[in-house]
Amino acid sequence: QNLPFIVVMPDSGRGFYSDAQVGMAWETAIVGDLVSFIDTRFQTNATREGRCIGGLSMGGYGAVKLALKYPHIFSSAVSHSGAVTFGHFAFTGEEPWHKEFALILGEKPTGGENDPLALAAKLKPEERPALRIDCGVDDFLLESNREFHAYLNEIGYTHEYEEFSGAHTWDYWDLHVQEAIAFHCKNLGLTQG
Repeated sequence: QNLPFIVVMPDSGRGFYSDAQVGMAWETAIVGDLVSFIDTRFQTNATREGRCIGGLSMGGYGAVKLALKYPHIFSSAVSHSGAVTFGHFAFTGEEPWHKEFALILGEKPTGGENDPLALAAKLKPEERPALRIDCGVDDFLLESNREFHAYLNEIGYTHEYEEFSGAHTWDYWDLHVQEAIAFHCKNLGLTQG
């Protein structure tokens, strides 16, 4: 496809695209450093109307969270199989992953700056970035996606949500990235050629 996109794919390791309580400041690196780096090095539409964000799994959480937290930077976000309710529950258990994630977001991030549900609720309708969420029906994150979708409906946040056959696999993501591109094109006012 011949689209006027610059695709940038940052990685946050296991940092959930957040400024960790103990560790790296991934969120700041992306929204504070990377966006301005791209805008100063390339011919971009350096406005909200010229930027979108997307991701899968942990990156789906990151895309949704960053778009909701920085709606002046991103006009739309897409999450494939995202951990979209990460940040909405406590990490106070003894499981190793609870301890790891508490180092990132703190033990009780619910309602805070890394909770997509809380972030969505705080936005006025005119501030809301366009959201598209999809997940496979055999994905272990399906209930998280359904919960987030139901919450967005509850607060009147218009969004796209779809479930498809598939699991938490590259086969699924490779297939559904085309819908993400179409969604971003629509929100950026572009036509696919």
